[in-house]
Amino acid sequence: MAPLAPRILALGLAAFRNHRATSLAPGGAPFVVLTGPNGAGKTAVLEAVSLLSVGRGLRAARLCEMAMAGGGGFAVQAQVALEPGLPPLAVATGTQAQAPERRQLRVNGAPAAVSALSEWLSLLWITPAMDRLFVDSPGARRRFLDRLVLALEPAHAGHATRAEAAMRERMRLLGGERPADPAWLDALEEQAARHGAALAAARARTVAALAARISGAADPAFPEALLVLEGEDWSDAARLRRALREARARDAAAGRATVGPHRADLAVRLAVSGMPAARASTGEQKALLAGLMLAHAELVAEARGQAPMLLFDEVAAHLDPDRRAALFGRLAALGGQCWLTGTEAALFRGLPGPAFHVTLEGGAVAAAGPG
Repeated sequence: MAPLAPRILALGLAAFRNHRATSLAPGGAPFVVLTGPNGAGKTAVLEAVSLLSVGRGLRAARLCEMAMAGGGGFAVQAQVALEPGLPPLAVATGTQAQAPERRQLRVNGAPAAVSALSEWLSLLWITPAMDRLFVDSPGARRRFLDRLVLALEPAHAGHATRAEAAMRERMRLLGGERPADPAWLDALEEQAARHGAALAAARARTVAALAARISGAADPAFPEALLVLEGEDWSDAARLRRALREARARDAAAGRATVGPHRADLAVRLAVSGMPAARASTGEQKALLAGLMLAHAELVAEARGQAPMLLFDEVAAHLDPDRRAALFGRLAALGGQCWLTGTEAALFRGLPGPAFHVTLEGGAVAAAGPG
């Protein structure tokens, strides 16, 4: 049976980035294409859509940065069709002027926890900022990996938040002027170990599943990747707890935690040559990233029985015509709704399915309609 494919029927932005009041009605079209010059507000629309998931969206920006210049809050509203025959889900999220860093969520008019979004929707994205993923820091690759894990295991966000909070408090105590209370350190390390082990195990499961999905994939348009999760295996909570306890003096002297899942890295190589992705050409890196995301989207659709919504910002322009056609074909086969941006409408003439086209200028809709 084909996976479900949630789609946005209507989207509204109010005081969001450079959009004072923008309304779109793609009506659930499988492709939504946003075109316009640089600064027109295309990425801002994708960022607004990305707020239909947990986290800080595709730019990982502070909430106050998303509000239109001049202060105040912002609002993003969407009507989302989850299953055929069922009423659409009404989702509204945003901030208020008096609390610019507190995100609120209402679902069908009732207050809801932001974490609940992962129960209904899965969103994946590629942005120009991710072009440097393979040459960026291990921290950037961990954040990328955690987004992949979250799409498969919604509880991952909670484990990450609790593990990080416990580790921060532990380091604060170790760095204090007075000796830390051993009992309090024990409690913090117990929490850090319990959630850190769950975090590490989920990362390992995702990397293994994605590596198996990619292995031997017969798609010449996208180079096959070899994936390895580097670093010690901290999926055993008892072992991690002992390591944290033994590292107290060392961590206090270093001013940082020297053991734990926060030191992991996602290593990516080209399968055909074994070359690290960081040394591949720019074109190969872009195709490698696109192939990784497509394979992951297929994995999510299979595991959750629901196709993820995909947000691809300025991806088509960086692929040659053959790879662009292959990308569009893979996206259509997934069955989920895809939001694509570019400066030229000509880039999307080969889309294999109905599309809703939007032309943006200065944070406003200049033209919109099927095409």
